[in-house]
Amino acid sequence: MGELVDFFIRSRNFILFVLLEVLCFYFIINTSNYWSATFFNTSNRYAAQVLAWSNAANQYASLRQVNADLALENQQLNARLTKLLQSKPAAPKEYQADSAFADRFKFVVAKVVNNTTQFANNYITIDKGTDDGIRPGMGVISPTGVVGKVKVCNQHFSVITSILHSEFLVSSKLVKAGEIGSAKWDGVDPHLIKLDAIPRYKPVSKGDSVVTSEFNSTFPPGILVGRVRSVGVQPNQTFHDLTLNLATNFSNLSFVYVVENRLQAEQDQLEKQVENEK
Repeated sequence: MGELVDFFIRSRNFILFVLLEVLCFYFIINTSNYWSATFFNTSNRYAAQVLAWSNAANQYASLRQVNADLALENQQLNARLTKLLQSKPAAPKEYQADSAFADRFKFVVAKVVNNTTQFANNYITIDKGTDDGIRPGMGVISPTGVVGKVKVCNQHFSVITSILHSEFLVSSKLVKAGEIGSAKWDGVDPHLIKLDAIPRYKPVSKGDSVVTSEFNSTFPPGILVGRVRSVGVQPNQTFHDLTLNLATNFSNLSFVYVVENRLQAEQDQLEKQVENEK
């Protein structure tokens, strides 16, 4: 307390000067219309700027929660859309999928905590594991398209084999042509992927959509893989040389959806039984 008193005593001349300046400023503003209006306009302008900065800071601070809420909402919409598509498959009118088939895909939202794109074989780490029902072999998608497949898990984390992996194949279908091929990354550009085994006689155009086909048990059919970027012909081959723009942008991947096919084990068991009997 004594030090504070000493400070005021030492600085009494400066403090008196500041108080007199404030008093003069007050009288100038209150006795002159011009200076009063100028002060009012200037103070309002700076107050508005500070308020704008404050609002921007608050909005930025809440972006994490906003993104999490949007990811949860997308999870629910994906589940509803997939159920609707599964209940109305492209089949004869007399065919009706049962409820178990329509409900076979379940989605779990997860946050990406690590992601690589610069290697020949890339992996992604998410913050969900076996405690959340995740297990190896499950497919992973983003809000825009295919991401990869779960490789290993522990209680709280999972590592995903990215579609940007030299050995990762996705059974894919050209929407317009109805032709099925395999999408595979060539290890060059993380924004592009190749689509193989599409016959040359099939009409393909730039911009055509490529989605997951019905012939895999990992992903629901109709998930976007990419769109045709260029159309060529493989030398001495009867297939198109197709390059796609990947639907998923791996450079800013924040949230993903792990896809559980509830009937996959049943399907795999039956197919394995048939293979063993051959």
